Amino acid sequence: MTEAEDRLRSLTMNDEAAVESVLGIDLENAQATGLDRKTYALVRLGALLALDSAPPSYQWITEEALAAGATVDEIVGTLIAVAPSIGVARAVSAAPELALAIGYDVGAALEAFDEDEREAP
Repeated sequence: MTEAEDRLRSLTMNDEAAVESVLGIDLENAQATGLDRKTYALVRLGALLALDSAPPSYQWITEEALAAGATVDEIVGTLIAVAPSIGVARAVSAAPELALAIGYDVGAALEAFDEDEREAP
């Protein structure tokens, strides 16, 4: 694997060290914001939702938020809080990606719901 391929793979996985090396910034600047770790992670999640980030970014920040003490309800609440600002279409397209990041497969749940509806009298 070439160095370029390794960097692309690392960036695709949203590897913090790779992002820091490419952007030249410290991603752990929470102390400078005056926010606690949980709030900081949820604010960053809101920004990623607004930017239409890739699924690995949602996975990474969701893990950060959960590790900082956020609940799944607070993570979903962040999507709801930013929805008026990012728009319905963006919120609807982000919902299944965020769901996967918290371990909920919306697609599978919808399929099961559809099957139940077809079986109902």
